[in-house]
Amino acid sequence: MTVVKGAADTAARASGVVRKPVVLFFGTSLTAGAGLEPEQAFPALVEKKADSAGLPIRAVNAGLSGETTAGAVRRIDWVLRTPADVIVVETGANDALRGLSPAAAKANIEKIIGAIKKKQPGATIVLAQFFAPPNFGNDYTRSFSAIYADVATRENVVLIPFLLEGVAGVSRYNQPDGIHPNVAGERLVAENVWRGLQPVLAQLDRVRGAG
Repeated sequence: MTVVKGAADTAARASGVVRKPVVLFFGTSLTAGAGLEPEQAFPALVEKKADSAGLPIRAVNAGLSGETTAGAVRRIDWVLRTPADVIVVETGANDALRGLSPAAAKANIEKIIGAIKKKQPGATIVLAQFFAPPNFGNDYTRSFSAIYADVATRENVVLIPFLLEGVAGVSRYNQPDGIHPNVAGERLVAENVWRGLQPVLAQLDRVRGAG
């Protein structure tokens, strides 16, 4: 994984202003924090964790409820109008819930990553893994779950293990719909994301400091 200083960072340093790295969270209702206040969603909680760890960031929540990977492909160019140092991609949950093609989802995720590399080549890309529920059968579950590691390896991006680890299927951590985390569940999701994101931010901080 290589972290590259962006033009915005260089300009900020030249002006004597220390800019917080921007972490753009691009995802579904799981990122948006459906049913909760914005400050209760995991991107805001990750921002607080980063501040506490001495790695302050500005989190931008670009979550959209109900979006499939195909919808994310259509939206990514618009979202990328916001310059970012790190882009966390959370997509695929709605594909899995609807039993959509794993191959199509994989191709869409690759298109999203390709768009990021083209439009923001200095950004570090982090991909959040999602597992399919078992109701479509073992073959579908295995095929869908394999998407993320395959894409991360092929595209050389950072992979965050299962976003909902310890939350999915646990009633006390979910809202009544059984799908979206409640306040307690969001704290666990934030922990899952932070474990993968903290090394990225630490490396970014070292690169910025060396500059």
